[in-house]
Amino acid sequence: MRKLFGTDGVRGVANIYPMTSEIAMQIGRAAAFMVKDMKQGHRIVIGKDTRLSGYMIENALASGICSMGVDVLLVGPLPTPAIAFITTSMRADAGIVISASHNPFQDNGIKIFSRDGFKLPDEKEAYIEDLIFSQKIEALRPVAEEVGRAKRIDDAKGRYTVFLKNTFPAEYALDGFHIALDCAHGATYGVAPQVFEELGATVSAFGVSPDGKNINDQCGALYPQMIAEKVKSLGADIGIALDGDGDRLIIVDEKGNVVDGDQIMAICAADLMARKKLHKDTLVATVMSNMGLEAAMQRLGGQLVRTQVGDRYVVEEMRRHNYSFGGEQSGHLVFLEHSTSGDGILAALQVMSVMIKQGKTISELATIMESFPQVLKNVRTAKKLEISSIPGFTKQVQKIEEKLGNDGRVLVRLSGTEPVVRVMLEGKDHSTIDMMADELCDLIRQADNP
Repeated sequence: MRKLFGTDGVRGVANIYPMTSEIAMQIGRAAAFMVKDMKQGHRIVIGKDTRLSGYMIENALASGICSMGVDVLLVGPLPTPAIAFITTSMRADAGIVISASHNPFQDNGIKIFSRDGFKLPDEKEAYIEDLIFSQKIEALRPVAEEVGRAKRIDDAKGRYTVFLKNTFPAEYALDGFHIALDCAHGATYGVAPQVFEELGATVSAFGVSPDGKNINDQCGALYPQMIAEKVKSLGADIGIALDGDGDRLIIVDEKGNVVDGDQIMAICAADLMARKKLHKDTLVATVMSNMGLEAAMQRLGGQLVRTQVGDRYVVEEMRRHNYSFGGEQSGHLVFLEHSTSGDGILAALQVMSVMIKQGKTISELATIMESFPQVLKNVRTAKKLEISSIPGFTKQVQKIEEKLGNDGRVLVRLSGTEPVVRVMLEGKDHSTIDMMADELCDLIRQADNP
């Protein structure tokens, strides 16, 4: 059983276990011991999003790392993928991101990248947990000149901006494009507008005034309705919605329609296949992706491979089989040719390069995929439930699957980041699957409140 780490690092309400400064310091100590144990360098990058609690967690992590004789490189508010990039660019031994991604401001989290820019695998996270709870390193206390030091890297934002611009084809420019951009008052607020403007676009930027408490507040990738209205009122060519830590992208077309991660993957996969850059003609996505994406890949002559939910599992599958592109319906899009993790700004640049190349609008490009009706419902629970132990639940799922046959599917899973059970159904008729989802949700609620 994992004690701290979930599907995307450690996450919880800030200042309540496990997201306390005490645990953050212990994670810092364990991470520092791990990089010294690997007999590599002695530097760890720390970045964060714009949450109020980021200061508290940042100082605790830095204290723990320095207490083990490892130096800290502080880069301040930057997107999660920027920390992966800076880690590899500066030849650091690890990178740590303080962020709860799309969660509200009162939550926070800790994600760790290894020196190659990829998120730590399960066994490394388990190793860190063991170091903390076994107290194996409690007595290790470097002193005098062996204590680590911390310093700020003032040009990290500029380095990342240049990197992003270099992923955009040199022969293209964004002149003539009007972008409605929503940075969710998060980590991209100081980077994204600059990148698009320097490439020639006219940018109407929203969600760029973080106050520590407004991150993801009815804005960003989880709430694209706001930027959809802005696209229509401004007459913009495209709406770009990023989440709090900048690793997700949701797009709005010129008509105000939302284009989700599945549709974006279909657009980009088709372009990569045409350029012979989609390795093995394979797209990697998770079990949450719509059946329509699978159908679109088959029409293109490619295939879709699915993993469990979590962008790091997508990346692990890509690395394991040498695939080049993958992502999640939620908007995590990973172009391994350019980056080791999901990057919302980078993904938006790739989509806009396809628009220029094909001379098409987003609404025209999105017709490449027809989504099956899909229902996703979240049931927040007071206690952790074992789904298989819910009375009558498995039997009800089997009954629904029989009714749907080959024209639909059922997926029920526990969230890895919050006390929520997610119920997803796909089928030909929206009202039918909506009713079926309600039936399953009712059984979960009854088990949670007998």
